[in-house]
This record gives sequence, structure tokens and C-alpha cells, in this order.
Amino acid sequence: MALNLSAVASRMDKLYEFDREPVSTDKLKPGILFASVFAGEHVAATEFVIGAFFVLHGIKATDLIFGLLLGNLLAVLSWTFICAPIAVSTRLTLYWYLRKIAGPGVTLVYNLANAFLYCILAGAMISVSATAVGLAFGMKVPGLNDILPNNALWVLICLTLGLLFTLLAILGFEKLSRFAEVASPWIFLVFVAGALVTLPKLGVKADFSNLWEVATTKIWNGVAAAGQEKFGFWHVLFFAWFCNLAMHVGLSDMAIFRYARKWTYGLYSAFGMYSGHFLAWICSGVMVAAISREMHPGKMAFEALGLAGALAVMLAGWTTANPTLYRAGLALQTITGWPRWKITLIAGVVTSILSCFPLFFMKLLDYVAIYGLVLMPIGAVVFTEHWIFPKLRIPRYQAEEKKKIFNWKVLVVWVASLAFAFALPIHLYFRWLPGYLFALGLYILLNLKLRNKE
Repeated sequence: MALNLSAVASRMDKLYEFDREPVSTDKLKPGILFASVFAGEHVAATEFVIGAFFVLHGIKATDLIFGLLLGNLLAVLSWTFICAPIAVSTRLTLYWYLRKIAGPGVTLVYNLANAFLYCILAGAMISVSATAVGLAFGMKVPGLNDILPNNALWVLICLTLGLLFTLLAILGFEKLSRFAEVASPWIFLVFVAGALVTLPKLGVKADFSNLWEVATTKIWNGVAAAGQEKFGFWHVLFFAWFCNLAMHVGLSDMAIFRYARKWTYGLYSAFGMYSGHFLAWICSGVMVAAISREMHPGKMAFEALGLAGALAVMLAGWTTANPTLYRAGLALQTITGWPRWKITLIAGVVTSILSCFPLFFMKLLDYVAIYGLVLMPIGAVVFTEHWIFPKLRIPRYQAEEKKKIFNWKVLVVWVASLAFAFALPIHLYFRWLPGYLFALGLYILLNLKLRNKE
């Protein structure tokens, strides 16, 4: 047995993912893989939750449609013009590139925070999948205000799914993309079919002549559920833009785009934004309206399509949690130096435990806003160092050049930007943009003396 385990570990060690050096030219991937990764990750479990929460927050139909069209466009442009060019230029993960800029000490702090936040996000997706699996056992799903798990069956299902999801994340980028390539088209069809099947239950006629009337009176009618804040156009636009803030403006998706042949592959993010963060959010809104606005993703899909719908929810959680765990593993691997599969396994165990706490998926919208804000200043620092410093003739990579453990200027920008953003007297969703601009300006000011010395 010990011999077999040793052999398995040896094979896992060979799953090399260019953890600490640029991706070689012969390992670059075609565009179709990026399209499938984005479609798989963003036509996913989060969509069942977010689209439903828009209904609970009393958004009007016109505000939803125009907010999603513009907000998702801004997200695609952020991947294309901010994240992908840096990834293709360096061929490094953010976690290793940051080390050159901020030093190993700051990188350690950042990677720990980054990995933990990603584990929470992946845990929320496992929770969504658990709502579908639990239908087969008559499991009671936690309510909107539950913080702790309310039954042992919920815990058992979350832990089991978490460990299964972790196995695929261990296999690496190509296996993730292949899995998403197979699963995402079917999951997308389930979203669309579920909404179409549900519309007659809400009173939509066979010729769709009263579709808009039903949409504006029974689904997105401008009436928020009890205890939920009312949202409008700007909430939708900014949420659609920043819900993946850590990935595009925060640059975590350098881990994915370092495999891209061209920076224009950032445009492939549209496959996820408009299939997932537009159509899937709308479809899930239709389905939640049909079950009396109950936050139960598994029940939403099951009531619409039976077992096929429940299976889609389970797989949707899988396609989201996998790349998230992959990112967490890369972040922790930079700190420990352990093989990526070992650290991803540890991250998966932590994620599985976190998935048992319904707080994270019931408060998903606010959590997404907070975790994007926390990681945003580092993305601003890296963007400034990579593109703006050469224009201003400020020397780059001071931590690497001078063998610094901590680049204190990066720490100051990180802490000051968060303090500035959280102190702003505006809605949580609107704080990241002024916070990002503040971080850019402050990092430039702190480093202007270096140009004078040069």
C-alpha cells in the first residue's frame, strides 16, 4: 500500500504547470480552450444564485437588461486590455510576478489572503451543488439568514462533493478546460430550457405575446423581498463589472492567460459573460420567480427540468469550483514550494469545510464585492509597475533588484487603498473604482523619488 501511494505521489509530482517560470512557447493553447474555460466557469453555480438574488432585490426588467449589457462589456474589456496583455507579456502567474515587484514577504501575505478568499468562493459553489444533490435525500436546505449548517446530511454532502471537485482541480489547466468544454454547453442549455419550461407556469402565452408583461409584473417587478435591499440600474452595471474583479482588474487570471497565444484572447471572456452573466442570470431569475422566490438553486432547476435540472446544478458547481481551486493551489504553491497537487489538495480540504457554512452562499453578492475589493489594490500596483513605470522612467522590480523581503510601498498602497475604499460613503458595489484609481495614483507618488535618483 505504501509503495502504491508513493507511486501515485511520484506521478502527481510530474503534473508541472510552470509554477515559477514563464510558460514555454510549445505549451501555448488555442483560443477554443479559453472560450470553454470561461463558458464553463461563468455558466455555473453562481448564476443560479446571482440571477435569483436580482429578483429578490427588486430590480426592474429594463434596469436588469441594460445594466447587464453594459456591465459585462466592461468586464470583457477589463480582461482584454488589463489582464491578458500582462499575462502574455510575462507568461507568469500573478503570484510569481508579484514577487519581483513586492518581495517574497508581501507576496506571502497576499497569496495567503488570495488563496483563502478563493477557497471561500469555491466553497460557496460546492454549497450550491449540494442543494441539488440533497433533493434526492429530502435534505433541508439552510435559509437566507442561516450562518451555521442546520443538519448533518448537509455537512456530509458538502464534504463529499468538495473532495470530488478537488480531484479534478489537481489535474491542471488542460484537464479543467477539457471538462468545461464538455459540460458547459449542456449546462447552458439547461438554463435556457429551464426558463422556457417555467414561463408558462408564470402565465406566459404560447406565442409569447405577453412575455414582457409577465417579466415586468411577476419576475423583475421592482419589488424587493422582505429584508432585501432594493437595487437599480447602477447596482446591476457595477456588479456585472466587478463580480470577477479579482480575476481581471485584480489580475488573478494571469494564471490562465499566460497560456494564451495572443493578448486578444481576452475577448474570449465574452463567452462566459454573455452566456453566463447575461442569459443564465436572466434564466435563473425566471426559475426563482416560479418557486415563490425561495433561494434554493437545486429546487429551482428540479421544478423546471426534473433530474436533468438537478444534475446541471451539481455540475455547474463543479465547473466553477475547479478553476477557483486551481488558482488557490497556484497561490499557495508559490509560498510553500510544495508540488502544486499537494497544496491544491490541502486547499480543497479547507474549501470543503468552508462549504458547510451557508453564510457564504446566502450572502454571495456582498462576499463577491468584498473579496474583489480586498485584492484590487495589488492588481493596481502590478498594472502600474508593468505599464506606467516605463512611461515615467521609474525603475521597475525594486524588490528583486535590491533583494528586499518587503516592498513597504506596496503594503502602504494596499492598506491605504482599502481604508480609502471602505471609508467612502457610497454603496459597497461602487467603491472599487475610486479605490483602484487611488491605488494607482498613490503607488506612482511613492515611487517618483526613484525616477529622480535615476
